[in-house]
Amino acid sequence: MTRIGNVELKNPFILAPMAGVCDMPYRLICSEMGAALCCMEMVSAKAVLYKNKNSDKLMEIHPDEGPVSLQLFGKEPEILAEIAKKIEERPFAILDINMGCPVPKVVNNGEGSALMKDPLLAGRIIEAVVKAIDKPVTVKIRKGFDPEHINAVEIARIAQESGASAVTVHGRTREQYYEGEADWDIIAAVKAAVNIPVIGNGDIFKPEDAEKMMKLTGCDAVAVGRGARGNPFIFKDLIDHFEKGSYEGKPPISELVSVIRRHVLMEVDHKGEYTAIREMRKHIAWYTAGYHGSAAIRRRVNEIGTLEEMEEFLSNKILDR
Repeated sequence: MTRIGNVELKNPFILAPMAGVCDMPYRLICSEMGAALCCMEMVSAKAVLYKNKNSDKLMEIHPDEGPVSLQLFGKEPEILAEIAKKIEERPFAILDINMGCPVPKVVNNGEGSALMKDPLLAGRIIEAVVKAIDKPVTVKIRKGFDPEHINAVEIARIAQESGASAVTVHGRTREQYYEGEADWDIIAAVKAAVNIPVIGNGDIFKPEDAEKMMKLTGCDAVAVGRGARGNPFIFKDLIDHFEKGSYEGKPPISELVSVIRRHVLMEVDHKGEYTAIREMRKHIAWYTAGYHGSAAIRRRVNEIGTLEEMEEFLSNKILDR
């Protein structure tokens, strides 16, 4: 059993934090499918400091969710520590510090993966947050910032020395974004260098990928990112594969439509009809990818603007095998 600080995970399969994906409704679905830990979309510490309403919405947690990891990003140790302490009473289990986001507006502000270029500052941030709260603090990093600065091992050691309870390693540099293959050797190198749990991340699209990563790297858990978009079923498949040696894969159409419908209704309840229906367009494109007729589905769903239209769409036979 994987243990992060005082948090015991029922299995080693984690929903990775993804902006625009890991909101409360989708986390709840993934949790029900078996994800042992679901990570939130990243939240700006400064936005919380200035009482941004959108940030408050991002931090909402459903009472039926399993353990949740709340992820903060920022670059000022004092502000991150202050906000961590301020929000600690919220019902998240783990606080994660983002040092891996590659998005320009984050990086250009010296946050996210830009922190890997400043190991001393990274250490100060982790230490400040660890001292500010009692809950376990983890860190999400990348292989490095660019090919000339591959320093995941150094940052992971600093994280451990600064009191972090675990580190997640994405096997690509910031410069790569999500292009090319993830380098799992760097995950193995980090695992060999630290004693805290190491969570591997990058290119987990099916259970065999997770099995291979864990064997090659020795990592304690795997965080599934893009492989979980439109595929919360991957967590059930992971559990079945590791426990039974086989898994079902994509579900029957009836089950798929049932999950999509529930997802839509939860999003409407969570964000309101206008926003929810528009955000569900990308989710439905992901859900239906690989099914016969999925291209036509994407075109049709992009024209839907109301819950009534969505219900009508889902009530029809939307896909054929």
